[in-house]
Amino acid sequence: MKETVEYKDERKEVARFMRRLYRQRLTTTSGGNISLRISNDLILITPSATDKGRMRWKEVGIMSILGENLSSELKPSIESGMHLAIYRKRKDVLAIIHAHPVIASGFTATGMDIRTDLTAEARAICGNPVMVPYALMGTNDLASRAADSIGDSSILLLENHGILTTGATLIEAFDRLEVLENAAIMTLMTEMTGKRKPLGKMRLREIERLFR
Repeated sequence: MKETVEYKDERKEVARFMRRLYRQRLTTTSGGNISLRISNDLILITPSATDKGRMRWKEVGIMSILGENLSSELKPSIESGMHLAIYRKRKDVLAIIHAHPVIASGFTATGMDIRTDLTAEARAICGNPVMVPYALMGTNDLASRAADSIGDSSILLLENHGILTTGATLIEAFDRLEVLENAAIMTLMTEMTGKRKPLGKMRLREIERLFR
């Protein structure tokens, strides 16, 4: 495999989304990881120990779906096992973003739900996020819990850790992360004010029918 040229366009896109993730303050210099399925057997994934705000395409690694590192000069993300477990579980998932947006991640440590029933956009794009019980980052335990929990959801809330979103494209997974963070802010605002007017069951069903 000619790693320096193979999948260059796709690797550029992954790097671009990681820089965007950092610019939007949805993750930190050392935090977060992004992957993209490019075939039934291969994924692209951001590595560990790189500056997320300045990532370039040559820093994006290639892995087999079985976990073989095909970019030997790069150290795979410690969360590569979690990405791979989800790809193996859900054939429809083609992109995954894992990050630590401050407000949404804060909710993973409170036991409170992020309400996606406050706006039509949040419900249409985020659906019902699923909480994943705590497991140490980068472990097989976390990977198996994430894969076991995902069901047909597109968003995982990793307890005391962060957020994972999935999509058919990178922009879809990114959009879900961004809208979820906004939903978390709205949830916090309504909790602080004590005033809330969520969408009713009939309106939520209308959204479900329209978008799902």
